[in-house]
Formats: sequence, structure tokens, C-alpha cells
Amino acid sequence: MTSAHRAGQSASADGFDAAYYERFYFDKKTSVVDPAHTERLGAFVCSYLQYLRVPVRRVLDLGCGIGLWRDIVARHFPKASFHGVEFSEYLCGRFGWERGSVVDYQARTPYDLVICQGVLPYLNEADVQQAMRNLAGLSRGALYVEAVAREDWEQDVVDETLTDPRMFRHPAQLYRRTLGEGFTELGGGLWLSPKAELPLFALEHMGGR
Repeated sequence: MTSAHRAGQSASADGFDAAYYERFYFDKKTSVVDPAHTERLGAFVCSYLQYLRVPVRRVLDLGCGIGLWRDIVARHFPKASFHGVEFSEYLCGRFGWERGSVVDYQARTPYDLVICQGVLPYLNEADVQQAMRNLAGLSRGALYVEAVAREDWEQDVVDETLTDPRMFRHPAQLYRRTLGEGFTELGGGLWLSPKAELPLFALEHMGGR
């Protein structure tokens, strides 16, 4: 665990350099990326939004990494625009993403689908709550969030040999409580903004609004 982590500081931008992405994305021995898993996940997210009739014309991927979602979105929503935002200067230079942070990134017009995968656990408690409230302002439709919670570590759901130890171990309730201020939880990491104004059956959401 880094000294910055012990002090309760969110991960800094210089920690997401070429070496980080070589280890967690490009080296097959240590990569956390499973292309087949990503394809299944993308098919689930996009297909469920199509089922709910969420109109997806503009997509924002906050913490887009190497752009795994770009092609998935293009296949399922060929008319939608995709905008990638990254905290890593290295990735912005390599892939041309816009530089920004989930904590305070702003957009003139909210997006129909916001994706935030594997980003939130790198933030301390204050920053992660601010980030989740910021996500509510950025979405007028759906949000997909993937975040490793404390319970995942305690129940051996994560592979500790592959998972970055710099991640904060926030309890799942912290995520649910804060995201629940601005979204209705659908399950599977999907959340729906009240701005979408879509009717849901009682069993299609998890005790939301």
C-alpha cells in the first residue's frame, strides 16, 4: 500500500502511466482484461437498455482506459456518439481522449449513457461521493458502474494477485447510498436517472424511487 493511500489521498495521475497499463492491460500474464467477459458485459448493458427503450444517442465513458467500450457501443448503438474521458495523461496522448476526472468533469449537455468502470475505488471517501453525485448530473438516461467493494475483498471475489492494491475498500452500501440519491438501481451495475422518465415494473428495480 502506498503512502498516499495510507494518508487517505485518492490515487494521483502519475500512477496511471505506461507501466500501469502494461501490467494491467497489455501483459497477458498480469492483465485484468478478459475480452470475452467485456463482450458479454457490453451485450448485457446495451441489450437491457434497448429493452427498457432508453434512447442512446450520446455516450460518455469516464475513465475509458484503452477504449474497450467504444467498439461495443458502436455495434449496439451505431448512430450514437462516443466520448472518452481519461485521468491518465499517458492514455490521452496515446489514444486522444479528453483529459478529465470523474470527480469534477462537466458537460454542457447530459449523456444518455454514462459508463464508469473500475474508476471509483481509486478515490478516497470524500472524492468518491463527490464523483457519484457528479455522475448524476452527467446522465439523463442510464449509468453503468463497476467498482470493487470491501465485501468483494472479504469474500475472495477478487483475485488479489491481479487486482491493484491501491484501491480503497469502500463498503458496497457507500456506493448504493450515494448513487441512490440520483439514480434508481436496476441491478447488474446499471442505474437509471429519473430524467429518463421511463416506467419500471416493481421487480425491475431494487427498491428505488
